[in-house]
Parts: sequence; C-alpha cells; structure tokens
Amino acid sequence: MSVRRLSEVVDGRPVFRDAIGVLQSWNDHGLTVVPRSGESVTFPEDLLVAGKAVPLFPARRAPLPEVSPTELQRIAAAGWPAVEQQPLGGWTLRASAGFTRRANSVQALGDPGMPLPAALDAVRAWYAARGLPGYVEVVTPGSPAGLAAELERDGAALAPTQVRLAPLAALAALAREPQAVRLSRTADAGWLSLYRRVTGDAEVERAARQVLHGGPSVWFAAVPGAVPGAPPLAIGRLTVHGAWACFGAVEVAPAARRRGLATTVMAVLAARAAEEGARGGFLQVEAENDAALALYDRLGFTTSHTYHYARLSQR
Repeated sequence: MSVRRLSEVVDGRPVFRDAIGVLQSWNDHGLTVVPRSGESVTFPEDLLVAGKAVPLFPARRAPLPEVSPTELQRIAAAGWPAVEQQPLGGWTLRASAGFTRRANSVQALGDPGMPLPAALDAVRAWYAARGLPGYVEVVTPGSPAGLAAELERDGAALAPTQVRLAPLAALAALAREPQAVRLSRTADAGWLSLYRRVTGDAEVERAARQVLHGGPSVWFAAVPGAVPGAPPLAIGRLTVHGAWACFGAVEVAPAARRRGLATTVMAVLAARAAEEGARGGFLQVEAENDAALALYDRLGFTTSHTYHYARLSQR
C-alpha cells in the first residue's frame, strides 16, 4: 500500500508524508505500515489522508547466489530457531518440546569434538533428559565422514529431505491475484488453525509459537476466508536471511485446492523477500511428499542437496 498521513502543521500549513509498504494492521491503535527498510511506521487513524494499493515490487532477475549445502542448512536453522540450543563441539543440539524434527534434532555439521560413538551417546542422553527421541540431521557434504555408517550400525532409520532452490524474480512473477494475500509479522489464531503441525498440547503450542516467530525477518501470509472470521484458505511462512529467503508452512484448505492459491502465496512472499534484497529462495520438503514435489517442480525449484534425519535407537 501507499499511505499518506498528516505529519505536522508548519505556519498553519499541513505537511504530509508517504509510506509505501505492507499494511500490517489497521485497528483501534491506528495503522502500521512496514516499508522496504523493515522499520514499521505507526500512526493514528485520524492522521490518515489517503491510501491506495500498489503493484508488487518488481523483483530483479539475477542468478542464484553461490551457497554450499552446509551454509544453506545453517541459514535454515537460523530461520527456524529452536527453543533450547546447546553446542556439542561443532554440532548444535536443538529442542522445542517435540515441535518438528528440525527444531528437535542435533545439527551434525563439523566435528563434535569427540569420537562419533561417544558423540551419539551424548546426543541420546541429552534428548532423553528432555523426554524426546534423539534425531540427528545428517548432511552430505557437511557432516563428519563416517557418521552415516555409525548411525547404520546403531540401527537408526534415515528419512530423506530435499532442499530445493529457485530464483525469486521468476517466482514473484507467478502471482495471479496478489491482492488476495495478507502479510503480517505474526501468526494469528486463523493462520495457526490451518497449520497442521500445531497440536492441542499447551507446551508444544508455546514452543511452536516461539519457533515460528523466530528468525532474522519473518513474514506470515494468508488468503482470508470468504466471510470475516472464517479460517484462511491458504497460508505460508517466509524468513529472509541476506540473499536467501526460506519458504515453509505452505498449506491450502482442502476445499480451496487446485485454485493456484499455494502459487500465489509463494509468489507474494517471494516479492516481499526481493524487497528486502534477497535473490534466491529455498525450501525443505520430505522426499516422499509427491504432491509438494510436483508443485515445486512447476514453480521452477531444483534440488540442491538431500539431507537425512536419523532417529537414534534407545539403549
């Protein structure tokens, strides 16, 4: 939106200021607009002079930034920060009351500072103390040589996840009805009602809210329902970290599928990321999620690498 407000009166003459950005809220507290700089502008409603919708930011076409699998995994972790984190040498232990494997697994990048069998025993004990199973995030290249073999000897089952990349400019151009998408810095009750990973457990929900809102620059997208107060038709989440934007939590209500809403949500989020200077987008998707993989193929995402979650046996 482009919003004009009364800034001050000088010598009896009004002085106006404009703000162009995301209209995050308009309520009894006034209006809040988030411009490209990222610093929110809030002012009372009675100072509003005019406002209008403006087109999406035209993302510039640029090649994908160079990045290694290890760097991408660290960027993804920064955008999905666990409630509790603790180093184990070069590894990072992460726990969030069981909310998602990414926030409840050890990121095994680099050297744990001890032999691998001892490191895995330490991982197992750390998670057991929190009432959680021990998961290990194995990245190749990135994780220590021999870790996969050690996990196989432990009897750990491996679950593959693909990391896929796409240029933001091409993705941002795919929005069919961008005006249908609402962006916010927070996930409200409606957004959470469509997010399938939130349970009725109070501890898990607290952890989920903390993880979801953590990260360097977080945005939540929603396509509102047909009537006020109805659950959203589609949602998505974005974190921006320098040149990279990470997409996640893209969900569409069953009755609203096959209408291009997932594409539109991701396109609007891509445009927002481009406004903040990002050039490349990535996401993590389970290798067995055929429907999601087909969507990301159509959107131009290609596979960077595959990592695995290994669940440690209990001894």
